[in-house]
Amino acid sequence: MTEIKEAVRQRYAAAALEIAKGGGSSCGPECCGPDGEVSCGAEYSAEEVAALGMDPSVSLGCGNPLLLANLEPGQNVLDLGSGAGLDVLLSARRVSPGGHAYGLDMTDEMLAVSNANKARREISNATFLKGSIDAIPLPTASVDVVISNCVINLAEDKKAVLAEAFRVLAPGGRLAVSDMVEIDPLPAPVKVALDSWAGCIAGTIPVADYRRLLDSAGFADVEIEIHQVTEVPAGGRIGSANIRAVKPGPSVKR
Repeated sequence: MTEIKEAVRQRYAAAALEIAKGGGSSCGPECCGPDGEVSCGAEYSAEEVAALGMDPSVSLGCGNPLLLANLEPGQNVLDLGSGAGLDVLLSARRVSPGGHAYGLDMTDEMLAVSNANKARREISNATFLKGSIDAIPLPTASVDVVISNCVINLAEDKKAVLAEAFRVLAPGGRLAVSDMVEIDPLPAPVKVALDSWAGCIAGTIPVADYRRLLDSAGFADVEIEIHQVTEVPAGGRIGSANIRAVKPGPSVKR
């Protein structure tokens, strides 16, 4: 495991332990963005989250990918970096009956939290997998939608992550993610700081680079919309982005 990946694992393992203690997050530095400024689950419907008995702050995200995904009953959906499982469990309800929601996370502590949340809600059409988002443990063309919430920026090899997302999507499948991007260049020391990587800052890339990687992976109809911009105290700016793309090809009804 690389230094960066280990720093990320440690940060979110600690966040998982806090969630397990109190059912929510303090929304401090564990959340995406400087000092948790970007999001604390504010984009989630209070009623929908309350139906699960969960605190929206457990998302630790920078948006709500479910607003982008347009999930339908019968679909299979994969959440990259599923954390405490909020997006997976919400997805499982939306794709029922007949569909299934998968969550992928590399952190044992988060998987323990997400599986406990699944058991408490007695949701049978959700599965949490251990693994890395740059090597997804699912077959080719096995899901209809890939979602993610402020996680892809944490990966060192974003090209591999997007290539894997493309691989597991069925033809006509959709990518719908919330992620952080670099708006104005960050200082060099910030870009190499491990705590900044784990805090969803250092790993951000410019919108043009993100679009290029999506194009290179084979995606079409790429849309990247910035909906919040945050000043980084050390200099530069990052933004929260809604990102959509499609895997070309006719959709296959499952």
